[in-house]
Amino acid sequence: MEFASLLMKWFRENGRDLPWRQTRDPYAIWLSEIILQQTQVKQGWDYWERFMRRWPTVEALAAATEDDVLREWQGLGYYSRARNLHYAARQVVEMGGFPQTLEGLRSLKGVGDYTAAAIGSIAFGLSAAVVDGNVYRVLARHFGIDTPINTTDGKKTFAALAQSLLPSSEHFDISPSSEYNQAIMDFGAIQCTPQSPHCLICPLMETCDALRTGRVAQLPVKQKTLKVKERHLSYIYIRCGRQVAIHRRGAGDIWQGLWEPYLATDCHKLQLKGQYTILQRGVKHVLTHRVLLADFALLQSEEQPPLPPDYIWVDEAVLGDYAVPRLVEHLYRQVRLYDEKNA
Repeated sequence: MEFASLLMKWFRENGRDLPWRQTRDPYAIWLSEIILQQTQVKQGWDYWERFMRRWPTVEALAAATEDDVLREWQGLGYYSRARNLHYAARQVVEMGGFPQTLEGLRSLKGVGDYTAAAIGSIAFGLSAAVVDGNVYRVLARHFGIDTPINTTDGKKTFAALAQSLLPSSEHFDISPSSEYNQAIMDFGAIQCTPQSPHCLICPLMETCDALRTGRVAQLPVKQKTLKVKERHLSYIYIRCGRQVAIHRRGAGDIWQGLWEPYLATDCHKLQLKGQYTILQRGVKHVLTHRVLLADFALLQSEEQPPLPPDYIWVDEAVLGDYAVPRLVEHLYRQVRLYDEKNA
């Protein structure tokens, strides 16, 4: 098919040289796909290399503690990916290796249709098309499809189209589905970009419906979802001597398993004794469906105030051993700046 042939010709000349593409090891490929689910390649590359150095096999990752995995993941966000990664590694070890069917791959925690197709096609040569944001964009523009991509009908339409476009001919360096999937993903990331796509030098320009009809900026269509909500947080970094109070976020939380300093709430009134300093107000932290507005304060006290039972006191020097969300990293930086200024 001309569409697939042109894509793969473009890919051989312009495709990205990524380290996880130099192997058929399903562990290395799976790790890259999980890291890149909500992360740009430039940032995810460093994390992938760090994970591969520290845990070069799925058995090594499965033997790690969740705390260690969360610490290594710190800064990437969407921490459920890290917890699912660790859980899935243990699933794979129990299975005796990575499953080699789409159904088996989808049974792994955190692996959906897209990730299963990516691993299956690249590692095992399965005839399965990937459909991610890049693929939605390329297909919607080229074929002029205005069905919203985040609806049931849209997902079915694009999945069927993507599968129908998979090449079946021979003469490929690697499996046709593997090369095609990597080609269309790179094409969306490099050529057919969300903003300012390179339409005038596009190998598909003659058959692109969006370019012909002037709808490049309007496609793909995404149905409006729930309104983003705001939430206000007040963190107090409580320092007593050389110790700091922290607690671990509970199950079912977006930051489950991560640590944070004292979070002021209505259900617990902190008895403030000592030097109280406002470090920063209204720090904005944007999540997928929520905007957090946080106030940071520092309390330096000679005695430990009574706190809820889930808080522990740790030496300030080892705070780095406890994985925290990016918002708390920002608080820690403000504390360090305060200390440097008042040294």
